Amino acid sequence: MADAEGLLRELAGRHRVATSFWGWDGAEHPVSDATLRAVLGALGVPVGSTDEMLAALDDIDLEPWRRLLPPVVVTRQGHEAPVQVHVPHGSSVSVWVTAEDGTSYTVRQVDDWEEPRTVDGVLTGRAVFLLPSELPLGWHTLHAETDGRTASSPLVVTPTQLSTTQRLAEGRRWGLMAQLYSVRSRRSWGIGDFGDLADLAAVAGAEGAGFVLVNPLHAAEPVPPIQDSPYLPTTRRFVNPLYLRIEDIPEYGYLNPEDRAHVEELARERAAANSSSGLLDRNATFAAKLAALELVWHVPRSPAREQAYRRFRNGAGPGLDDFALWSALAAAHQADDAAPSWPAPASAEADRLKEQLADRVDFYRWLQWLCDEQLEAAQRTAQDCGMDLGLVHDLAVGVRPDGADAWALSGTLAEGVSVGAPPDVFNQQGQDWSQPPWHPGRLAESGYAPYRDMLRTILRHAGGIRVDHILGLFRLWWIPAGGSPGEGTYVYYDHEALVGILALEAQRAGAVVIGEDLGVFEPWVRDYLAERGIFGTSILWFENDAEGRPLEPERYRQQCLTSVNTHDLPPTAGYLAGEHVRLRESLGLLERPLEEELAAAASELEGMMGLLRERGLLPEAGSSEADEQRTIEALYTLTTLTPSALLGVALVDAVGDRRTQNQPGTHLEHPNWRIPLTGHHGEAVFIEDLAANPRFASLVSTIQGALGS
Repeated sequence: MADAEGLLRELAGRHRVATSFWGWDGAEHPVSDATLRAVLGALGVPVGSTDEMLAALDDIDLEPWRRLLPPVVVTRQGHEAPVQVHVPHGSSVSVWVTAEDGTSYTVRQVDDWEEPRTVDGVLTGRAVFLLPSELPLGWHTLHAETDGRTASSPLVVTPTQLSTTQRLAEGRRWGLMAQLYSVRSRRSWGIGDFGDLADLAAVAGAEGAGFVLVNPLHAAEPVPPIQDSPYLPTTRRFVNPLYLRIEDIPEYGYLNPEDRAHVEELARERAAANSSSGLLDRNATFAAKLAALELVWHVPRSPAREQAYRRFRNGAGPGLDDFALWSALAAAHQADDAAPSWPAPASAEADRLKEQLADRVDFYRWLQWLCDEQLEAAQRTAQDCGMDLGLVHDLAVGVRPDGADAWALSGTLAEGVSVGAPPDVFNQQGQDWSQPPWHPGRLAESGYAPYRDMLRTILRHAGGIRVDHILGLFRLWWIPAGGSPGEGTYVYYDHEALVGILALEAQRAGAVVIGEDLGVFEPWVRDYLAERGIFGTSILWFENDAEGRPLEPERYRQQCLTSVNTHDLPPTAGYLAGEHVRLRESLGLLERPLEEELAAAASELEGMMGLLRERGLLPEAGSSEADEQRTIEALYTLTTLTPSALLGVALVDAVGDRRTQNQPGTHLEHPNWRIPLTGHHGEAVFIEDLAANPRFASLVSTIQGALGS
C-alpha cells in the first residue's frame, strides 16, 4: 500500500503547494499534514483516502490529454511558443490564430514525438505546434479542428519587457505618497476626495513632483457602515463613491433651490470635521454624501451627458451590471437588517432582480460613472501641472470574503482559506488578511479575464500602478479557515501569465508598474520582475547589506521606487522615537521582551544615523523639533544619492505627522486607516496651506536641491 503521507506531499508538490518554507529566521519550516489537506481541499483535490490521492495523481497527468487545446495560452511577443494539442491517435488536426483585429495566422506543426496514451478509453496522441513569432501584442484566439471537432482558447501575447519603463530612463522623479482619505481641504466633507486629489497634484506639480501615489481607491460597501481599510475592499474593479466631490458633479448646479440648500447644509455639517485632528468618520461622511447624491441623481441629464453615461456603461460591460446589482442588494439587505440571500451570478434569478431593482441598480452604475469622470479630471490636472506620470494608483492584494467580487467572481476564488503572511520580524505572529485568494486553476480556466478587467479599470486614468505585495503574483500564503497565520503554506501561481498580463495592460494604458516587493521572497523574483520592466520598492529601514549594516545608497536598484518609509510604519518622526516598537508591545504583537526590541531598534537607528553622518548629511543629533526635522530631511537626502529612478516622499513626513496610519496584524486593537493628516503638534493640515507649510517647503526644497532641479 502506498504511504499516505508520501502521497499527500507528492500531491501537494504536483499542485504547487509548498510542503516546507524558509522563514524570516533563516530556518526551514515543514508544513503540517493538516494544512496540506486543507489547502488541497480548497483547490478541489480529494485527499480523504489513499485511493482518492492515487486517483488525483492520475488526474493531474491525464488532465491536459483530455483537452484538444489548453484552457489559455500566455506567451511573450517575438517567441515561437509551443502549444500542445491532444487528439485521437492518428487524427489530423489544424491550428490557427485569429488576432484581435481579425487577422488570421497559420500555426505550423513540429516534430516532437510522444507515445500515445489511453485516456478514458480512447487512444490519444499529442501534437506540438509553434505559435508564430510575428503575433502582435494583445488578446487573440487560438483555434483547433480535428475530425469535425473544434475548440478555441484565449491566446495572450505579452511584452517581453514593459516599454513604458523606458520613459523613466532619463532623469529621476520624485513624488508625494498620500492616503487620500486623510488629506483634507476646507472644501472636504471630513474625508479627502477626488477634488482634493486634483488639488494635491496641483500643489505637488508646482513644486516639481512627477507623480502622486495614493492608497487603493477600490469600492467599499454601498451604504454605511463601511470598511475603514482601503486594502480590504468589496471589489478591486470599481471605485469608492466616498471620494466623490459633490459640488463637482455638473448636475449639482441644476438642483432646485430647496434641494441645493439641503446639500449645502450637509456640506457645512461635514466640513466642520475637516479641522479636527480626531479619528476620521467615514460612515458620517458617506451617509451625508449618499443623501446628497440621491438628490443630484434625480436631476435630468442633458443629451450630451446622457450619451456620455451610455458610452461609459457600454464600455464597462456586464461587470458593471453585476457590481451594481450586488450594491443594490447589499443596500437593501442593510436597510432591512436581513441576512443577504444572493442569487447565482449570471442566473435567471439575478436577471429578474436586475429588472426588479432597475432604479437602484442604475443609481450604483451612475455613481461609478461619476467616479470615473472625477478621476479623469484629477489625472488631467496632474498632467496639466507638469507631471508626466500624474496619478499612481494602488492595487490591493485581495477583497473581502463577503463582498461584490467574492460573489461575482466566486468561480475563480478559492473557498475555505484566506490570504495572509507568515511570521516575520515586524509581525512575529503572522498576519491573516481575511481575503479569499485566486484559485490558480479556475483563474486560468477563465482565460484570466477577471484579472484583466480589474487591471483595465485601475489603469484607466493612471500614469502608474503600484501592486501591493506583488510577490503574490508568484506565491500567496494560504491559511486554512480556523487556523492561525503560522499554520499556512505557500501556493504558487503562474507568474509568467500574471506578470505578463500586468505588463500588457500597463503598456496599453501607457503606465509604469511598481511592485511592492518587500518581505520574504525568493532571490530570483526581483531579477525576473526587473527583466519584465517592473519596478521594485526599497524602504531605507529595510535595506541592509550582508553584515546587517544600512546599505550604501549607491547599491540601491535603479529600477525602483525608493522612500524612507511605508504606510505600515509610523511616520518617520514617530519611527525615530521608537513608537513602532512601543505600539506593537502595547498591542501584544511582540515575541521578545520590550527591552530587547527597543535595543534592536536603537541599534538599527544608530546604524542609519552613522551612515548619515558619514555622508556629511547630519550633525550630531539632538532632541529638539528642529533636530528631528533635520534628521528627516537628511534621510530623504540619502534617497537622492541612490540611482533609483523614482523617489517617494511621504506626505506625513513632509508635515511632521507622528501617528501610525496602520499597524499590520491588528483589526480593532488600533484605529487603522482612520488617522487624519496632522502637523507636528497634532494640528489639522489643509491642502490649501501645504505650499506655505514651513516643514513641507523645507523638505521639498531639500529634495529639489539634492536632485539639482
